[in-house]
Amino acid sequence: MRDDRIEADILKKAADRKKLLSWLDNSDERLIQMIQSLVRVPSDNPNGDCRAIASETATWLTELGFEPIILPVPSDVVRDAGMIAVDNIVAELKLGAGCGPVIALNAHGDVVPPGSGWSYDPYGGLIADGNLYGRGAAVSKADIAVYTFAAMALRESKTCATGSIVLAFTFDEETGGQIGPKRLLDTGRLCPDYAICAGFTHSAINAHNGCLHLEVRVKGRSAHAAIPDTGADALEAMNRLLTDLYEYRSVLMEKQSEVPGIGCPTLNIGLISGGINTNVVPDECTIRLDRRIIPDEDPLLVERELIERIEAVIEPLSDISVDTRRVLLARPFGPVDLSSPLIGALKQNWSDIMGGGELPVEGVPLYADARHFYEAGVPTVMFGAGPRTLEEANGHRANEHVRLTDVAAAVRIVTLTLYDLLHSD
Repeated sequence: MRDDRIEADILKKAADRKKLLSWLDNSDERLIQMIQSLVRVPSDNPNGDCRAIASETATWLTELGFEPIILPVPSDVVRDAGMIAVDNIVAELKLGAGCGPVIALNAHGDVVPPGSGWSYDPYGGLIADGNLYGRGAAVSKADIAVYTFAAMALRESKTCATGSIVLAFTFDEETGGQIGPKRLLDTGRLCPDYAICAGFTHSAINAHNGCLHLEVRVKGRSAHAAIPDTGADALEAMNRLLTDLYEYRSVLMEKQSEVPGIGCPTLNIGLISGGINTNVVPDECTIRLDRRIIPDEDPLLVERELIERIEAVIEPLSDISVDTRRVLLARPFGPVDLSSPLIGALKQNWSDIMGGGELPVEGVPLYADARHFYEAGVPTVMFGAGPRTLEEANGHRANEHVRLTDVAAAVRIVTLTLYDLLHSD
Protein backbone atom coordinates (compact mmCIF):
# COMPACT_ATOMS: atom_id res chain seq x y z
CA MET A 1 0.00 0.00 0.00
CA ARG A 2 2.85 2.38 0.89
CA ASP A 3 4.56 1.70 -2.44
CA ASP A 4 1.29 2.48 -4.24
CA ARG A 5 1.06 5.85 -2.48
CA ILE A 6 4.64 6.67 -3.38
CA GLU A 7 4.02 5.72 -7.00
CA ALA A 8 0.82 7.82 -7.08
CA ASP A 9 2.68 10.79 -5.63
CA ILE A 10 5.42 10.49 -8.23
CA LEU A 11 2.84 10.40 -11.01
CA LYS A 12 0.97 13.36 -9.51
CA LYS A 13 4.15 15.45 -9.28
CA ALA A 14 5.07 14.59 -12.87
CA ALA A 15 1.61 15.65 -14.04
CA ASP A 16 1.80 18.87 -12.02
CA ARG A 17 5.20 19.75 -13.44
CA LYS A 18 3.91 19.14 -16.96
CA LYS A 19 0.94 21.46 -16.32
CA LEU A 20 3.21 24.17 -14.92
CA LEU A 21 5.57 24.06 -17.88
CA SER A 22 2.69 23.99 -20.34
CA TRP A 23 1.18 27.10 -18.76
CA LEU A 24 4.53 28.88 -18.95
CA ASP A 25 4.95 27.89 -22.61
CA ASN A 26 1.78 29.87 -23.32
CA SER A 27 2.84 32.86 -21.20
CA ASP A 28 6.35 33.73 -22.40
CA GLU A 29 5.19 36.57 -24.66
CA ARG A 30 3.20 38.26 -21.88
CA LEU A 31 6.12 37.85 -19.48
CA ILE A 32 8.44 39.68 -21.88
CA GLN A 33 5.84 42.43 -22.32
CA MET A 34 5.83 42.98 -18.56
CA ILE A 35 9.63 43.36 -18.49
CA GLN A 36 9.49 45.85 -21.37
CA SER A 37 6.78 47.85 -19.63
CA LEU A 38 8.80 48.07 -16.40
CA VAL A 39 12.01 49.03 -18.24
CA ARG A 40 10.15 51.88 -19.95
CA VAL A 41 9.37 53.56 -16.61
CA PRO A 42 12.41 55.59 -15.42
CA SER A 43 13.28 54.75 -11.84
CA ASP A 44 16.75 56.21 -11.38
CA ASN A 45 18.12 56.10 -7.85
CA PRO A 46 19.54 58.63 -7.30
CA ASN A 47 17.52 60.80 -7.46
CA GLY A 48 15.19 58.22 -6.02
CA ASP A 49 11.69 59.16 -7.16
CA CYS A 50 10.34 55.61 -7.44
CA ARG A 51 6.58 56.00 -7.06
CA ALA A 52 5.95 55.67 -10.81
CA ILE A 53 7.70 52.29 -11.10
CA ALA A 54 5.90 51.06 -7.98
CA SER A 55 2.59 52.14 -9.51
CA GLU A 56 3.39 50.36 -12.79
CA THR A 57 4.31 47.21 -10.89
CA ALA A 58 1.08 47.32 -8.88
CA THR A 59 -0.94 47.87 -12.06
CA TRP A 60 0.56 44.79 -13.66
CA LEU A 61 -0.05 42.69 -10.57
CA THR A 62 -3.69 43.77 -10.49
CA GLU A 63 -4.19 43.01 -14.19
CA LEU A 64 -2.66 39.58 -13.64
CA GLY A 65 -5.10 38.71 -10.87
CA PHE A 66 -3.17 39.57 -7.72
CA GLU A 67 -4.28 41.91 -4.95
CA PRO A 68 -1.20 44.06 -4.37
CA ILE A 69 -0.88 46.13 -1.23
CA ILE A 70 0.85 49.48 -1.74
CA LEU A 71 2.84 50.48 1.34
CA PRO A 72 4.02 54.11 1.14
CA VAL A 73 7.19 54.85 3.08
CA PRO A 74 6.85 58.02 5.24
CA SER A 75 8.43 61.06 3.62
CA ASP A 76 10.84 61.73 6.50
CA VAL A 77 12.10 58.14 6.35
CA VAL A 78 12.52 58.41 2.58
CA ARG A 79 14.36 61.70 2.92
CA ASP A 80 16.75 60.26 5.51
CA ALA A 81 17.54 57.49 3.03
CA GLY A 82 18.50 60.09 0.42
CA MET A 83 15.48 59.47 -1.81
CA ILE A 84 12.40 61.42 -2.93
CA ALA A 85 9.47 58.97 -2.86
CA VAL A 86 9.15 55.22 -2.30
CA ASP A 87 6.28 52.75 -2.09
CA ASN A 88 6.79 49.08 -1.32
CA ILE A 89 4.56 46.52 -3.03
CA VAL A 90 3.47 43.25 -1.41
CA ALA A 91 1.13 40.63 -2.88
CA GLU A 92 0.43 37.31 -1.15
CA LEU A 93 -0.74 34.17 -2.91
CA LYS A 94 -2.08 31.35 -0.73
CA LEU A 95 -2.09 27.90 -2.29
CA GLY A 96 -4.01 24.83 -1.21
CA ALA A 97 -4.74 24.80 2.51
CA GLY A 98 -2.19 27.58 2.95
CA CYS A 99 -0.56 25.75 5.85
CA GLY A 100 2.78 25.09 4.20
CA PRO A 101 5.90 27.24 4.13
CA VAL A 102 5.92 30.93 3.25
CA ILE A 103 8.31 31.84 0.44
CA ALA A 104 9.21 35.46 -0.28
CA LEU A 105 10.28 36.51 -3.78
CA ASN A 106 12.08 39.84 -3.63
CA ALA A 107 13.33 41.97 -6.52
CA HIS A 108 13.97 45.69 -6.81
CA GLY A 109 12.75 48.16 -9.41
CA ASP A 110 15.07 51.08 -8.74
CA VAL A 111 18.09 51.43 -11.02
CA VAL A 112 21.29 53.40 -11.33
CA PRO A 113 21.07 56.32 -13.82
CA PRO A 114 21.75 55.17 -17.39
CA GLY A 115 24.90 57.18 -18.03
CA SER A 116 26.31 57.60 -21.53
CA GLY A 117 27.42 55.30 -24.35
CA TRP A 118 24.14 53.52 -25.09
CA SER A 119 23.42 52.07 -28.53
CA TYR A 120 19.76 51.61 -27.56
CA ASP A 121 17.26 53.78 -25.70
CA PRO A 122 17.92 52.94 -22.02
CA TYR A 123 14.18 53.24 -21.38
CA GLY A 124 13.08 51.60 -24.63
CA GLY A 125 12.91 47.91 -23.77
CA LEU A 126 14.00 47.12 -27.33
CA ILE A 127 14.58 43.50 -28.31
CA ALA A 128 17.48 42.81 -30.66
CA ASP A 129 19.41 39.60 -31.38
CA GLY A 130 17.59 37.75 -28.61
CA ASN A 131 18.37 40.37 -25.96
CA LEU A 132 16.06 42.84 -24.23
CA TYR A 133 17.90 46.14 -23.72
CA GLY A 134 17.32 48.83 -21.12
CA ARG A 135 18.34 50.08 -17.73
CA GLY A 136 17.11 47.59 -15.17
CA ALA A 137 16.55 44.81 -17.71
CA ALA A 138 18.97 42.55 -15.83
CA VAL A 139 19.13 44.37 -12.47
CA SER A 140 16.42 43.54 -11.62
CA LYS A 141 13.16 44.39 -13.42
CA ALA A 142 13.27 41.09 -15.27
CA ASP A 143 13.09 39.32 -11.93
CA ILE A 144 9.95 41.22 -10.92
CA ALA A 145 8.26 39.72 -13.96
CA VAL A 146 9.83 36.28 -13.57
CA TYR A 147 8.70 36.00 -9.94
CA THR A 148 5.21 37.25 -10.82
CA PHE A 149 4.73 34.69 -13.58
CA ALA A 150 6.20 31.88 -11.48
CA ALA A 151 3.56 32.59 -8.81
CA MET A 152 0.88 32.82 -11.51
CA ALA A 153 1.86 29.44 -12.91
CA LEU A 154 1.24 27.81 -9.55
CA ARG A 155 -2.04 29.67 -9.12
CA GLU A 156 -3.41 28.93 -12.58
CA SER A 157 -2.25 25.32 -12.86
CA LYS A 158 -4.14 24.18 -9.75
CA THR A 159 -1.39 21.90 -8.50
CA CYS A 160 -1.26 20.22 -5.10
CA ALA A 161 1.15 22.83 -3.71
CA THR A 162 0.21 24.27 -0.33
CA GLY A 163 1.62 27.28 1.46
CA SER A 164 2.13 30.92 0.55
CA ILE A 165 4.15 32.90 -1.98
CA VAL A 166 4.73 36.54 -1.12
CA LEU A 167 5.80 38.85 -3.93
CA ALA A 168 7.79 41.62 -2.27
CA PHE A 169 8.88 44.27 -4.75
CA THR A 170 10.94 47.13 -3.37
CA PHE A 171 12.62 50.19 -4.81
CA ASP A 172 15.62 51.23 -2.73
CA GLU A 173 18.27 48.58 -3.38
CA GLU A 174 20.63 51.09 -4.96
CA THR A 175 20.68 53.04 -1.67
CA GLY A 176 20.93 50.04 0.64
CA GLY A 177 17.49 48.43 0.98
CA GLN A 178 16.88 49.90 4.43
CA ILE A 179 13.39 51.24 3.65
CA GLY A 180 12.46 48.40 1.34
CA PRO A 181 13.06 44.77 2.36
CA LYS A 182 14.54 45.61 5.74
CA ARG A 183 11.54 47.76 6.63
CA LEU A 184 9.14 45.02 5.51
CA LEU A 185 10.97 42.47 7.66
CA ASP A 186 11.33 44.74 10.69
CA THR A 187 7.64 45.69 10.67
CA GLY A 188 6.45 42.10 10.27
CA ARG A 189 5.02 42.60 6.79
CA LEU A 190 7.34 39.82 5.69
CA CYS A 191 7.85 36.68 7.81
CA PRO A 192 9.01 34.08 5.29
CA ASP A 193 10.43 30.61 5.80
CA TYR A 194 12.51 30.97 2.63
CA ALA A 195 13.48 33.84 0.35
CA ILE A 196 14.59 34.00 -3.26
CA CYS A 197 16.12 37.35 -4.19
CA ALA A 198 17.06 38.86 -7.53
CA GLY A 199 19.98 37.13 -9.19
CA PHE A 200 21.14 35.46 -12.39
CA THR A 201 20.26 32.23 -14.19
CA HIS A 202 23.63 30.50 -14.42
CA SER A 203 24.51 30.30 -10.73
CA ALA A 204 22.84 30.36 -7.34
CA ILE A 205 24.32 32.97 -5.02
CA ASN A 206 24.59 31.92 -1.38
CA ALA A 207 26.89 34.72 -0.21
CA HIS A 208 27.85 38.26 -1.09
CA ASN A 209 30.07 41.01 0.24
CA GLY A 210 29.13 43.65 2.74
CA CYS A 211 29.95 47.29 2.11
CA LEU A 212 31.15 50.29 4.07
CA HIS A 213 30.56 53.74 2.63
CA LEU A 214 32.61 56.27 4.55
CA GLU A 215 32.71 60.04 4.15
CA VAL A 216 36.11 61.53 5.01
CA ARG A 217 36.42 65.28 5.49
CA VAL A 218 39.90 66.82 5.79
CA LYS A 219 39.96 70.33 7.27
CA GLY A 220 42.73 72.89 7.00
CA ARG A 221 42.90 76.70 6.84
CA SER A 222 42.35 78.90 3.79
CA ALA A 223 44.84 81.49 2.58
CA HIS A 224 45.58 83.64 -0.47
CA ALA A 225 47.25 81.66 -3.25
CA ALA A 226 50.01 84.30 -3.37
CA ILE A 227 51.02 83.41 0.20
CA PRO A 228 50.10 79.69 0.52
CA ASP A 229 52.46 79.18 3.45
CA THR A 230 50.02 81.09 5.67
CA GLY A 231 47.33 78.46 5.16
CA ALA A 232 46.96 74.75 5.79
CA ASP A 233 46.20 73.03 2.49
CA ALA A 234 43.42 70.47 2.95
CA LEU A 235 43.74 69.27 -0.61
CA GLU A 236 47.45 68.57 -0.21
CA ALA A 237 46.66 66.61 2.94
CA MET A 238 43.96 64.70 1.12
CA ASN A 239 46.46 63.87 -1.60
CA ARG A 240 48.65 62.15 1.00
CA LEU A 241 45.66 60.30 2.33
CA LEU A 242 44.59 59.16 -1.13
CA THR A 243 48.09 57.87 -1.85
CA ASP A 244 48.01 55.85 1.32
CA LEU A 245 44.53 54.48 0.64
CA TYR A 246 45.46 53.41 -2.89
CA GLU A 247 48.55 51.66 -1.52
CA TYR A 248 46.31 49.94 1.02
CA ARG A 249 44.65 48.09 -1.86
CA SER A 250 47.68 45.80 -2.14
CA VAL A 251 47.23 44.84 1.52
CA LEU A 252 43.57 44.02 0.92
CA MET A 253 44.44 41.81 -2.04
CA GLU A 254 46.24 39.48 0.36
CA LYS A 255 42.93 38.74 2.18
CA GLN A 256 41.29 36.05 0.07
CA SER A 257 37.84 34.85 1.10
CA GLU A 258 37.25 31.16 1.69
CA VAL A 259 33.85 31.52 -0.04
CA PRO A 260 34.08 30.63 -3.76
CA GLY A 261 33.44 33.59 -6.06
CA ILE A 262 34.08 36.31 -3.48
CA GLY A 263 37.79 37.02 -3.91
CA CYS A 264 39.39 39.75 -1.80
CA PRO A 265 38.14 42.96 -0.18
CA THR A 266 38.26 46.07 -2.36
CA LEU A 267 38.56 49.81 -1.82
CA ASN A 268 37.33 52.51 -4.18
CA ILE A 269 37.24 56.30 -3.82
CA GLY A 270 34.18 57.33 -5.80
CA LEU A 271 33.63 61.00 -4.95
CA ILE A 272 35.84 63.98 -4.17
CA SER A 273 35.12 67.67 -3.64
CA GLY A 274 36.91 70.62 -2.10
CA GLY A 275 38.30 74.09 -2.42
CA ILE A 276 36.82 77.58 -2.66
CA ASN A 277 38.40 79.10 -5.75
CA THR A 278 41.48 78.75 -7.94
CA ASN A 279 43.31 81.51 -6.05
CA VAL A 280 42.52 80.21 -2.55
CA VAL A 281 44.31 77.56 -0.54
CA PRO A 282 41.64 74.87 0.06
CA ASP A 283 40.37 74.76 3.64
CA GLU A 284 38.37 71.54 3.16
CA CYS A 285 38.42 68.46 0.98
CA THR A 286 35.93 65.59 1.18
CA ILE A 287 35.88 62.11 -0.29
CA ARG A 288 33.49 59.21 -0.14
CA LEU A 289 34.95 55.73 -0.28
CA ASP A 290 33.56 52.25 -0.80
CA ARG A 291 35.17 49.39 1.14
CA ARG A 292 33.77 45.97 0.25
CA ILE A 293 33.70 43.55 3.18
CA ILE A 294 34.10 39.82 2.53
CA PRO A 295 31.99 37.35 4.57
CA ASP A 296 35.13 36.29 6.44
CA GLU A 297 35.55 39.77 7.98
CA ASP A 298 33.97 41.54 10.95
CA PRO A 299 32.32 44.71 9.55
CA LEU A 300 32.79 46.77 12.73
CA LEU A 301 36.45 45.80 12.93
CA VAL A 302 36.92 46.72 9.26
CA GLU A 303 35.42 50.15 9.91
CA ARG A 304 37.53 50.77 13.01
CA GLU A 305 40.78 49.71 11.32
CA LEU A 306 40.11 51.90 8.29
CA ILE A 307 39.33 54.97 10.41
CA GLU A 308 42.47 54.40 12.47
CA ARG A 309 44.52 54.22 9.28
CA ILE A 310 43.02 57.47 8.01
CA GLU A 311 43.66 59.27 11.30
CA ALA A 312 47.25 57.99 11.39
CA VAL A 313 47.99 59.61 8.02
CA ILE A 314 46.52 62.99 9.00
CA GLU A 315 47.67 63.21 12.62
CA PRO A 316 51.30 64.34 11.90
CA LEU A 317 50.19 67.18 9.61
CA SER A 318 50.25 70.64 11.15
CA ASP A 319 46.90 72.50 11.42
CA ILE A 320 45.10 69.68 9.60
CA SER A 321 42.27 67.62 11.07
CA VAL A 322 40.00 64.88 9.78
CA ASP A 323 36.43 63.77 10.46
CA THR A 324 34.82 60.54 9.30
CA ARG A 325 31.15 59.71 8.96
CA ARG A 326 29.57 56.38 8.22
CA VAL A 327 27.16 56.69 5.30
CA LEU A 328 26.37 52.98 4.99
CA LEU A 329 27.40 49.76 6.67
CA ALA A 330 25.93 46.74 4.92
CA ARG A 331 26.84 43.42 6.47
CA PRO A 332 27.84 40.49 4.25
CA PHE A 333 25.31 37.84 3.25
CA GLY A 334 25.97 34.16 3.96
CA PRO A 335 27.31 31.78 3.17
CA VAL A 336 24.00 29.89 3.30
CA ASP A 337 24.44 26.17 4.01
CA LEU A 338 24.57 24.14 0.81
CA SER A 339 22.28 21.56 2.44
CA SER A 340 19.38 24.05 2.54
CA PRO A 341 16.23 22.60 0.90
CA LEU A 342 16.03 25.81 -1.11
CA ILE A 343 19.42 25.26 -2.71
CA GLY A 344 18.72 21.55 -3.20
CA ALA A 345 15.47 22.25 -5.06
CA LEU A 346 17.12 24.91 -7.22
CA LYS A 347 19.98 22.60 -8.18
CA GLN A 348 17.69 19.77 -9.26
CA ASN A 349 15.36 21.97 -11.29
CA TRP A 350 18.24 23.88 -12.86
CA SER A 351 19.72 20.62 -14.11
CA ASP A 352 16.34 19.51 -15.47
CA ILE A 353 15.63 22.75 -17.34
CA MET A 354 19.18 23.41 -18.53
CA GLY A 355 19.60 19.89 -19.90
CA GLY A 356 22.01 18.51 -17.34
CA GLY A 357 25.07 19.71 -15.49
CA GLU A 358 25.28 21.09 -11.99
CA LEU A 359 24.20 24.54 -10.88
CA PRO A 360 27.20 26.46 -9.50
CA VAL A 361 26.58 27.74 -5.97
CA GLU A 362 28.94 30.59 -5.12
CA GLY A 363 29.38 34.06 -3.74
CA VAL A 364 29.60 37.38 -5.56
CA PRO A 365 31.65 40.47 -4.66
CA LEU A 366 28.73 42.91 -4.95
CA TYR A 367 26.20 43.50 -2.17
CA ALA A 368 22.43 43.33 -2.43
CA ASP A 369 19.15 43.08 -0.55
CA ALA A 370 19.57 39.35 0.17
CA ARG A 371 21.54 40.27 3.28
CA HIS A 372 18.43 41.68 4.99
CA PHE A 373 16.67 38.30 4.79
CA TYR A 374 19.82 36.50 5.95
CA GLU A 375 20.17 38.82 8.95
CA ALA A 376 16.53 38.04 9.83
CA GLY A 377 17.40 34.33 9.96
CA VAL A 378 15.70 33.42 6.68
CA PRO A 379 17.35 30.79 4.42
CA THR A 380 18.00 32.83 1.29
CA VAL A 381 19.43 32.45 -2.18
CA MET A 382 19.87 34.85 -5.06
CA PHE A 383 18.57 33.46 -8.35
CA GLY A 384 16.75 34.99 -11.29
CA ALA A 385 17.02 36.06 -14.91
CA GLY A 386 20.47 36.98 -16.15
CA PRO A 387 23.85 35.83 -17.49
CA ARG A 388 26.85 34.30 -15.80
CA THR A 389 28.28 37.59 -14.55
CA LEU A 390 27.12 41.12 -13.89
CA GLU A 391 29.74 42.34 -16.37
CA GLU A 392 28.33 40.12 -19.12
CA ALA A 393 24.91 41.77 -18.67
CA ASN A 394 26.47 45.27 -18.70
CA GLY A 395 24.89 45.80 -15.29
CA HIS A 396 25.33 49.45 -14.21
CA ARG A 397 26.84 50.17 -17.66
CA ALA A 398 25.60 51.18 -21.10
CA ASN A 399 23.59 48.62 -23.06
CA GLU A 400 22.41 46.64 -20.04
CA HIS A 401 20.39 43.68 -21.29
CA VAL A 402 18.87 40.34 -20.42
CA ARG A 403 18.76 37.34 -22.76
CA LEU A 404 15.29 36.10 -23.56
CA THR A 405 16.52 32.51 -23.23
CA ASP A 406 17.71 33.25 -19.69
CA VAL A 407 14.33 34.76 -18.82
CA ALA A 408 12.58 31.65 -20.12
CA ALA A 409 14.88 29.32 -18.20
CA ALA A 410 14.69 31.34 -14.99
CA VAL A 411 10.90 31.46 -14.79
CA ARG A 412 10.69 27.70 -15.27
CA ILE A 413 13.39 26.92 -12.71
CA VAL A 414 11.86 29.27 -10.12
CA THR A 415 8.35 27.88 -10.74
CA LEU A 416 9.40 24.26 -10.29
CA THR A 417 11.48 25.16 -7.23
CA LEU A 418 8.49 26.84 -5.62
CA TYR A 419 6.39 23.79 -6.43
CA ASP A 420 8.90 21.43 -4.82
CA LEU A 421 9.14 23.52 -1.64
CA LEU A 422 5.34 23.84 -1.40
CA HIS A 423 4.42 20.34 -2.54
CA SER A 424 2.12 18.47 -0.21
CA ASP A 425 3.09 14.81 0.10
